[in-house]
Amino acid sequence: MALEDLQHNFLTGRIEDLVKWARRASVWPATFGLACCAIEMMAAGAADYDLSRYGMEVFRNSPRQADLMIVAGRVSQKMAPVLRQVYDQMMEPKWVISMGVCASTGGMFNNYAIVQGVDQIVPVDVYAPGCPPSPETLMHAILTLHEQIRTGEIMKRRASGTPTHLGHDHGTWTPEVPVSVRLGTPK
Repeated sequence: MALEDLQHNFLTGRIEDLVKWARRASVWPATFGLACCAIEMMAAGAADYDLSRYGMEVFRNSPRQADLMIVAGRVSQKMAPVLRQVYDQMMEPKWVISMGVCASTGGMFNNYAIVQGVDQIVPVDVYAPGCPPSPETLMHAILTLHEQIRTGEIMKRRASGTPTHLGHDHGTWTPEVPVSVRLGTPK
C-alpha cells in the first residue's frame, strides 16, 4: 500500500484548547459538606442527577486527588483553618464552588462563630445560591465552571489577579471577582 492510497484526514488545533478540554472533562471534586447543603450535593451525585456524565463520578476523599472543592454549608471559625489546609493540599489548577447562602455570606448566622463568607478563607470561582440550593443549581454551577475552564477565563483572571493564598504579612485575602450562578437554563 502506497502513501498515495491512504486517506489523509487531519485534525488540527491548538495544544491550549486540548489542555482546556482535558481539564474541563476531568474535574474531580473534593467534598467539604458541612451542613444541610451537603445533602443536596450528595443528591446531585446520586442516580437521579448523575454527575458522572460530566466526568465527576467519584467524589475524592483525598485533596491530593481533587481539583474542585465544593464548600456546602456554613463554615465555623473552628473549621476555617481545616478548610484552608484542605485547599492548600489540592493540586493546581484548583477551583472552588461556594454552595448555599451560608457558605457564600454566612446566611442567617450573623454571629462571631460563623465565617461570613467562605471567600474570606479561599478564593471562590462560582457561587451557587439558595437555602439549600437544589441539585440542579449545583449542576448549573458546575456547568458554569466548565464553561469558564473551556474559555480560559479563570486562568486569565488568576494570572492578572491577586494571589490565591493568605499572606501572613497582609492578614487578609482580597477576593477575585467570582461568577454567581443565575437560575435558569444554562447557555
